[in-house]
Amino acid sequence: MNWDYNDPYIRTVRVLPEHIDALDHTNNTQYVTWCNETAWAHTTALGLGANEYQDLNRAMALTRADYQYLRATRLDNELMVGTWITQWDRRMTMERKMQIVDADSGDTVLRATLQFVCIEISSGRPKRPPEEFIAIYEPALVS
Repeated sequence: MNWDYNDPYIRTVRVLPEHIDALDHTNNTQYVTWCNETAWAHTTALGLGANEYQDLNRAMALTRADYQYLRATRLDNELMVGTWITQWDRRMTMERKMQIVDADSGDTVLRATLQFVCIEISSGRPKRPPEEFIAIYEPALVS
């Protein structure tokens, strides 16, 4: 595969009938769902799932998302959803890149940039990340 960065965290998905829209291709909202699920799976694999977020009263909340839809996909296509943490300032913000690749052709069908801010869950306000976030997210940063 021709990934934009080395060593992506990867989830494989298949386009199912319920993902197809009136234009006979994958609905754009499904890509957003796959990106969200993959970001959560990656975060959980790193050791910061929803339970850890609650225990620490902190979370990385999405503040901006930019999706570039490059090529349509269709029923039964197998897709690989890759993600990386590409920026992490250790103070408040993080950037995550997403790439969806057609497993058969190797073509990139979507690229996305997601920006997050650390919040205190109980108040919903921006708050500096706890040391646990720094210890887990820092080594995952793509250099």
